[in-house]
Amino acid sequence: MQSGESQLRERLQTGFLGIVAFALVLFLLVQARFMLICLAIAIIIFSLTSDAISAFARLKVPSWLATTLALIAIAFGLLWAATAVVTQVNEVVSTAILYSDRAQEVLTRLTADFSPRTREGLSAFFSGINLAGWMRSATSQASNLISGAVLTVTFTAFMFAERGWFPIKLERILGDPVRAGRVLRIVQSITRRVNRYLVVKSGISLITALLIWVIFRIAGLELAGAVAMLTFILNFIPTIGSIIATVIAVVLVLAQTGDPTLTLVIGGACTLVHFVIGNVLDPLLLGQTLRLSSFGIILSLAFWGAIWGIAGAFLAVPIMVAAMIVCAHIPWLRPIAVLLSHEGLPDDDEAQPPEPLRDAA
Repeated sequence: MQSGESQLRERLQTGFLGIVAFALVLFLLVQARFMLICLAIAIIIFSLTSDAISAFARLKVPSWLATTLALIAIAFGLLWAATAVVTQVNEVVSTAILYSDRAQEVLTRLTADFSPRTREGLSAFFSGINLAGWMRSATSQASNLISGAVLTVTFTAFMFAERGWFPIKLERILGDPVRAGRVLRIVQSITRRVNRYLVVKSGISLITALLIWVIFRIAGLELAGAVAMLTFILNFIPTIGSIIATVIAVVLVLAQTGDPTLTLVIGGACTLVHFVIGNVLDPLLLGQTLRLSSFGIILSLAFWGAIWGIAGAFLAVPIMVAAMIVCAHIPWLRPIAVLLSHEGLPDDDEAQPPEPLRDAA
């Protein structure tokens, strides 16, 4: 009897400590999100460029030269991308605010045939939308990209400085070369799948952005480049990214032209592009790359979006891939990996899965 009570007490203590630990981790994720987001992006960039440096090493290029060139390219690329995004967002915001009165007139004209009570309700709804406030908030958030780019470059530089010592440190921490090798194979599996996803997704996003740019140019509309860039970026957010991009395009067309017919045509064309690419090209190229549960992706998107905002939505899929592979190699967490996978097969399809980390629990 006493043994049963002691076991129950231990389970309650373990559960309580687990809840406290989860709450503490959640608190740290929220409070240190800016630094953690930059660190996560730095890790992704480091994994991508490490493969490139290894490829150059096979061409007899000195490692220090390849690393230096990679850091210079990363610094210039991130700072250029951050500046370009801030510029385009500011341009979209200023244009939307400039044409907001015209959009309001169009909405009033479209609701003219409704009943008085319906018009009053719609008028109250639209007047309650603080579009200018949202736009200025988006501008201030975009401005953080430059400082985030600087911090990300700093993290990446220190990772490259420690790159050669990581296997040695891991072996000394675990105290067993065999276990260190297993952990390294898990890291390589995560890196391989995330890199493949990012490369393929970048190509798909680029095709989508080019088609949206062509649509805007054919229609003779302003901000074709800005809408294309926002489409490219938002396409990395699963499911809702394309919806947000389409809504932005429709709002800008309506604000610029004030023509409901043209707005419907452009909106329909943009919707068709996102629908075809999202339902044909995306699954065709990414189906075997991710092998993630669609419901799991939505849950990951909701969780990380709530914790880290827009950046969390971008990082939701890579974080989910890493979590699934790690859980697949820890026996007591493998059921979670099975749930996160699309067909219940979380193991990497390109290599024999490493032996489970029995001691990791």
